[in-house]
Amino acid sequence: MNDARWPGCPVLPLAISAKMSERLARLLRIAQYSPEKSKTAVQILGVLSGAGRTTAKNHKTIKPMNNHIPDIKIPHIIALAAITGLLAIAGNSIHAQTTDALDQSEFPTITAQPVDQAVTVGSNAVLSVQAVNADNYQWLSNGVAIEGQTNSSLVIEQVGVEDAGSYSCNVSQSGGDAVPTRAASLNVVTASLPGGGPITVFGAPYPGGGSQGSCPGPYAGYVNYTRTVSQGWGWAPTGTIHKASDGSGRTDTTVVYLGKYGDNDCNQTTVTIPNPAPSPKYRFAIYFPNNVPTTNYPIILTGFSP
Repeated sequence: MNDARWPGCPVLPLAISAKMSERLARLLRIAQYSPEKSKTAVQILGVLSGAGRTTAKNHKTIKPMNNHIPDIKIPHIIALAAITGLLAIAGNSIHAQTTDALDQSEFPTITAQPVDQAVTVGSNAVLSVQAVNADNYQWLSNGVAIEGQTNSSLVIEQVGVEDAGSYSCNVSQSGGDAVPTRAASLNVVTASLPGGGPITVFGAPYPGGGSQGSCPGPYAGYVNYTRTVSQGWGWAPTGTIHKASDGSGRTDTTVVYLGKYGDNDCNQTTVTIPNPAPSPKYRFAIYFPNNVPTTNYPIILTGFSP
């Protein structure tokens, strides 16, 4: 049989007990955040899909679809597995779901994530999360718990350059497993000079390698410089010269711009946006080929309103 949710993937009904299905659902829910839980979920699914065993009385034995399914893996994106009673196999990935009614009330559900933003030095920054089935909150800065910050909102007063960074929140019920929010980036902006004078924006570098064609090409880490939609999404070009430059003096970084209308380009150390600018607002990033900084990193914007 097939399931329209996974076109072309063979689907096998699962005969598993309510207790097992609830445990599996719990593991799969947490697996997207915990490698160890992911391994346990993989082991259970390996038995269900390949060992020809059953976990409930009065059910026929489940025969394996293949004699050997190599390297079964649970993608981190699977948070909804173990809900519908079907096992879908696509390549080496397994999506498992069950027809049993599952009690998921112990898990918080995040309904509004903290968002990326840029604030001016000396102003206040507010990050917040909304969740149901939650009564505990713990905010983190760059992955480290912030002492005393246990409300659904985090207020950083009189922001300084040192406050630029990545902020997230662990949400839980008392005694339950924590569910983390996304990590929101906080950029800190210095005051600009009149007439589109240079603006310096500080952001936290993210170590994490990858490659994106020739622009920016291979990289070991990066910094994003963005604003929320309510803040205007990005920075508006003014005057006739619009450029973004590495603000630290390094000569091996790649500076990238992205316009709200989709125009983009990059260049080493400094990138210039055409005049007239195709988009009304712009966001930026700096990519590092190696030696990713561990302190907040500046970009200088020339010809942009603050």
